[in-house]
Amino acid sequence: MRRVVITGIGSWNGFGAGVPAFLDALRAGACAIGPMTVFSTEGFRTHRAAVAPAADVGGWVSAPLEFRLSRSDRMAVAAAREAWLASGIAEAGLASERIGVVMGGTTGGMPEAEDILRRRQSGELERMPVRGLVAMPVCSTADVLAAVFGCRGPRFTVVTACSSSANSLGLAADLVQEGRAEALLAGGTDAHCKMTYAGFNALQALDPDVCRPFDRRRAGLSLGEGAAMFVLEEERHARRRGADVLAEFAGYGTSADAYHMTAPDPEGRGAVAAMRRALAEARLAPEAIDYVNAHGTGTPQNDPIETRAIKAVFGAHARRLAVSSTKSQTGHCLGAAGAIEILATVLALRHGFLPPTVNLEEPDPECDLDYVPRLARARDLRTAVSNSYGFGGNNTSVVLKAYS
Repeated sequence: MRRVVITGIGSWNGFGAGVPAFLDALRAGACAIGPMTVFSTEGFRTHRAAVAPAADVGGWVSAPLEFRLSRSDRMAVAAAREAWLASGIAEAGLASERIGVVMGGTTGGMPEAEDILRRRQSGELERMPVRGLVAMPVCSTADVLAAVFGCRGPRFTVVTACSSSANSLGLAADLVQEGRAEALLAGGTDAHCKMTYAGFNALQALDPDVCRPFDRRRAGLSLGEGAAMFVLEEERHARRRGADVLAEFAGYGTSADAYHMTAPDPEGRGAVAAMRRALAEARLAPEAIDYVNAHGTGTPQNDPIETRAIKAVFGAHARRLAVSSTKSQTGHCLGAAGAIEILATVLALRHGFLPPTVNLEEPDPECDLDYVPRLARARDLRTAVSNSYGFGGNNTSVVLKAYS
């Protein structure tokens, strides 16, 4: 079987631009959740979120294309540029038809569409501009990336709610393993939009303060935004060209709860199935895993269910696992969450540390594993799992290995 490795990574989120800023924030136990500044939150349950800086894509995007980019597109291009350059894939001599793009997301150009609607209703606009509407579909980001980086291979957009970008990486790995592409630019991006913010507010799923995964006082999630991008390629190809391999994408598993539009299966059966399938594909026993980057939203329902699922999969080894939620640092970045958390896991493997669950001060008795509270810890890691669960019961678990 072809081994799939990661040779390039790129980051854009509430901690700013680039992988070094994200790495420093993870190690420092920083929290990017602060005042929501993208739009007014008057009348909402919370007024907080993790807000990413504006992304400058000058020099990489033609003027006609840049004119129609959404906020999500811009973050994706910025993160992809970092991953692309770090991988050295442009100098590898690959035919453009052998490089593809797979993206995950949920909001697409919704923020721009909301702005157009507001201006139209206020009389500021006499007609609907084409620019904002072209950028609205979620699939537009994959189109933009293919154009910017000249990728003429397979192109897909994955939309499975909050597991979208975890699934985008799994699909990209499948394409490499099947020989349908030599390299893939893959990841996820999502920007804040008022519709999503209002929807979570209506569900009373937002914490009025900051999210506290696995804490007894948790009251909901905090929203975030951002992008994380990867270059995935076949291991022998990466080795031949002398690429710096950052980690191995060892396997992934998916499942459907088939239970409820928003609530997770209370028994965690889908979560259990996704983790077990991921471990089986990676050909690893549960005892081989060192760390789990949990879905860890901080909602009253999710955290104890995920805890029970981890115990069901790992048995007695669950007590020896380190488990943490980096959503406590970045906020829940929706369709981009899986990619951002996989990036955090790659950095943990690469640099030998456990990302913390910040804001965890009063552990819930139902959540009784080692959640790495408040502060990061130094630890050599060989293998890790990253969990992503989405509305509708879309569950994905990814297994990553330190490369050797």
